[in-house]
Amino acid sequence: MADFRDRAGGVENAHYEQQYLDLMQRIWREGDERRDRTGIGTRSVFGASLRFDMADGAMPLLTTKRVYWKTATREMLWFLTGDTNIRPLVLQGVKIWNEWPHARYVKEAGEDIALDEFVQRIAEDETFAQRWGDLGPVYGKQWVDWPTYRYRKDGLFEPGEGINQVAEVVESLRSNPGSRRHIIEGWNVAELDRMALPPCHKTYQFHVAGDRLNCLLYQRSCDVALGLPFNLWSAALLARMIAQQVDLEPGELVWMGGDTHLYLNHQHLIEEQLSREPRGHPTLAIKRRPPTIFDYRIEDFEVRDYTPQGPIKAPVAV
Repeated sequence: MADFRDRAGGVENAHYEQQYLDLMQRIWREGDERRDRTGIGTRSVFGASLRFDMADGAMPLLTTKRVYWKTATREMLWFLTGDTNIRPLVLQGVKIWNEWPHARYVKEAGEDIALDEFVQRIAEDETFAQRWGDLGPVYGKQWVDWPTYRYRKDGLFEPGEGINQVAEVVESLRSNPGSRRHIIEGWNVAELDRMALPPCHKTYQFHVAGDRLNCLLYQRSCDVALGLPFNLWSAALLARMIAQQVDLEPGELVWMGGDTHLYLNHQHLIEEQLSREPRGHPTLAIKRRPPTIFDYRIEDFEVRDYTPQGPIKAPVAV
């Protein structure tokens, strides 16, 4: 195992990114090596936490490698539409969900088609996309259209009106800021087997302290090298959008991980990233306040003072 130099975790004036690097190093050095559903293998710890102050536009955007924040932002805006088909993402050049429907197509259709060719067909053929581009009731579907059922007189159930959890949280923050029920939940047990991937970032809870809005994200499973940089940005972005909508200042982002892991085939990424030093303090400006939380556009967001080091590529485990 590579012997990385010790880092000054916990120092009061340490760069905000240091805690992420410390977590990565701890997992790689001390994590339990285990098999996982992908067959690749991981090193894992259980129960981790990170905290970031979002005052004055600060965001937990990693600088030791480039994080494509516009891609993560487009994904978050897609979640808020409730859509579950990858085609809108594909048409925007967002690739992060492509592997799952491609794997399903190869398995069920029996056609050994290359990923790039599959994605091209999704973009060009709307009928093909409707059949093969859907991910099942993932994230956004649960966030804005959580299914309900009505009991009929004949003893059967029929679909009821879906619950828009995001809209309800926005309203409850306005009308009852002291509530302990400001929660957006993605873990719908009844529908897990229909999802391409059960939600990893599953529970968001919001907390009002004075004029500041805090957000806690709990992840049941976290790929620290590839997934967590996106998850941190996305959670902070959602908190910033909601804070703007309810006339509060951004507070603290608290991140908590259950099975928090690094994949064994990401060693080159880990070693390279841990050899780099964090630099700079990027900020996010939201240039417009749209009518609702569902009306933001990619053009509404501007990141300033972001001068990251280069990207580090690694394969996604499917």
